[in-house]
Amino acid sequence: MNEPGTPKKAAGTPGVSDNGRDAGYNAGIAVFSYIVGGIMVWSLIGWGLDNLWGTRWIVLAGALLGAAGGFYLSHMHGLTSSSNAAGGDTAARGPSQDEDQ
Repeated sequence: MNEPGTPKKAAGTPGVSDNGRDAGYNAGIAVFSYIVGGIMVWSLIGWGLDNLWGTRWIVLAGALLGAAGGFYLSHMHGLTSSSNAAGGDTAARGPSQDEDQ
């Protein structure tokens, strides 16, 4: 329950925790599940089409399509970005912005 005057939390990005402590781990699990789930679902669809049409290659095409689709979904949800949960990047970028004193 929210106290009066406290804004409600919006639904966050899948796999990213509110406190930021487990954000990397949760995002990794979400990416893994998108890719593995895509491979499983589209391989099953390919297997069914292979049995229906008497071919052997559609299951492989389905697995590749599922992997690409899972990566695309995780990228579109912002789970594959290189920035940390605080919104910054930990790598040094260019010269320092400090003034000489």
